[in-house]
Amino acid sequence: MENNENNHLPNEDRKINRRDVVRGLAALPVLGAFFVGTGVKKSRDGKIRDSILDKLNVDAAAPPPVGSMEGDPIRLGIIGFGIRGEQLIRALGFATPAWKENMKKSAMKNPNDTRLKDLMEQENLNVKVTGVCELFDVRAESALATVTTDQNKPKRYRTYQEMLDSPDIDAVVIASPDHWHAPMAIDAAKAGKHVYVEKCMTHKWHETFELYDTIKSTGAVFQVGHQHRQTQSFLTAQDIIKKNVLGHVSLIQTNTNRNSDNGAWQYNIHEKASPQTIDWDQFLGNAPKIPFNKEHFFRWRKWWEYGSGLSGDLLTHDYDRINCLLNMGIPKTVVASGGVYTHRDGRTVPDVFQIIMEYPDYITGTSQEAGKEKGMTFIYSATLGNQFNRSTLLMGHDATMELGASLFVYPDPRSTRYQEMIEEGIINTDDPMYSYNPAAKGVDAVTGATAKYFANKGLMYTYRDGKRVDSTFLHLKEWLSCIRHGGKPSCGIEEGFQEAISAHMGTISLRTGQRVEWDPVTRTIKGLENIALDEINMV
Repeated sequence: MENNENNHLPNEDRKINRRDVVRGLAALPVLGAFFVGTGVKKSRDGKIRDSILDKLNVDAAAPPPVGSMEGDPIRLGIIGFGIRGEQLIRALGFATPAWKENMKKSAMKNPNDTRLKDLMEQENLNVKVTGVCELFDVRAESALATVTTDQNKPKRYRTYQEMLDSPDIDAVVIASPDHWHAPMAIDAAKAGKHVYVEKCMTHKWHETFELYDTIKSTGAVFQVGHQHRQTQSFLTAQDIIKKNVLGHVSLIQTNTNRNSDNGAWQYNIHEKASPQTIDWDQFLGNAPKIPFNKEHFFRWRKWWEYGSGLSGDLLTHDYDRINCLLNMGIPKTVVASGGVYTHRDGRTVPDVFQIIMEYPDYITGTSQEAGKEKGMTFIYSATLGNQFNRSTLLMGHDATMELGASLFVYPDPRSTRYQEMIEEGIINTDDPMYSYNPAAKGVDAVTGATAKYFANKGLMYTYRDGKRVDSTFLHLKEWLSCIRHGGKPSCGIEEGFQEAISAHMGTISLRTGQRVEWDPVTRTIKGLENIALDEINMV
C-alpha cells in the first residue's frame, strides 16, 4: 500500500468537503485556473490541488523538436488536388482564392472565425510547389492558380511518373485515392524523392511490404498523414501513460459517428466533369477497367476498388491515435463485422462497421501485484447514419482517460493507486481528477458536423503557446524539418506499416467472415498464407 501523500496537510484542510476538492481541477492544467476563492478556502484548494498533481506527476509534454525552415526552398510536387489535397496545400501556406473569399465572408458573420487570420499569420515553411499532378482539368487549374507566384511558375504534369522524372522536384505530397498511395510512394522513393502520403498508407496487402522495404532501402524521408501526433493533448496523454496514471489499461473504446452526405462520402460531382476533362484511364490505374463513371471518380471512397472502407479510411485515425500513446503495434487477432445499412446507394464498402483487436500479451503498467494483469482489447465501432458523440476511452484499473482535443482523467472507485486519497476525500470519483484543455483561453469556430467530428478527435488543430495552430501544418513542418536537418518523423514507415497491416486485417476479417491472426515471425496471416489477400481487399 502506498503512503497517503496528503498527511502533510493540516487536519482542518483534510476535512474539506469532497465536492469542493476537485470540482475546480477540471479547469486545471495547464492553462486553466484552479478555483476562484479568497482567504483560507483558496489556500486549502491550492494545497489539495498540489497534492493531487504531486501524486499524478503529469507534465504537459513538449512538442516534437523541429529545425529552422531557413535555407533553399524545398521544391514540392502535389499529387491530387481534391478535398484533402487542397487542405494539405493550404496547410503549406497556399489557399485557393475561393477559400479566402469564403473565409472573409465567414469572419464578417462570426468574429470568432479566425481561420483566414490564422493562415495569414502562419509561419512560412519556405517551400515552392513546383509541380502539380491532377487528373481533373478544373482542379489542376485551381491548384496552379493557388501556388503560382511571381517567383514560382509551377508546371502541370499529366502523369505522376513524369513529375518524378523531373529534377525540379525534391519531395511529393500524395493525396490521391487510396489505390494509388503505394504505387506512387514506391516510385517516388525509388526516384530519390521524399514522401508525405495520406492514410491509409496502402490499399492492398502486398503493397504494404513492398513500400516498407522500399523506404528502408532508399532512405527517403517518409511521413504518413496522421497529424494528431502533433496535438498537444496527445502529447500530454503520452506522459499520463508513461507515469502509469491509469494503471493497467485493459480496454480501449474508439468510435466514428457521422450523419451527413459529406460524412458518408457523398461528395459533390462537378458540373464540368466529363471524359474530356478527366483522365479516366489513369484514375483507374490498377483497378478493374470500367466505362467512365463520374460518381466513382468523385466518390471513390464508397467502392473497394479504390478505397479502403471504414477500416482504412477512419479506423486508421483512431488506431494511430492510440498507437502513438501505447505503441501496442499490430494486434494478435482481429474480428470485424458490418454492412451497408444506412446508405443503400450502390456502394460496396460498409457504412456500419465494428472491429475488435486483441493484444493478449500487452500491459501498460500496474499498481497491483505482479502477474495479475496482462492483455488488452481495442474496440472500434462506426456508423455513418448517426452523429451522437461517443468519446475515446482508455480504461485502466486506476483511472479512465477520455481523449480528444482536450483530455480528462477520471479515478476509478476501486483503484489501488488512489485508494487512500479516495478514502480521505481528497479525490472524488464523480469528477475528473485531471484535465487538460489547451484551448482554455480561446474560443473556436467550428462549422459543420464533419468539422466538429475531426475537431473533437484532435485532428484539425492544436495549440502552441496558447495560440491555435493547424495540426496538419505542424505535421508537414516536422516532415520538412527532417528533410532539411535529419531526424525521424513521428509517423514514419514503421508506424505506417503497423497502421496498414492492422487496417487490412480488419478488412480481411470483414470480407472472409473469419477471425484472423497475425504471425509476426513470418509476417503473414495464419491459415490464409496461400489466399490471394489482395483480391479480398479489392473486390
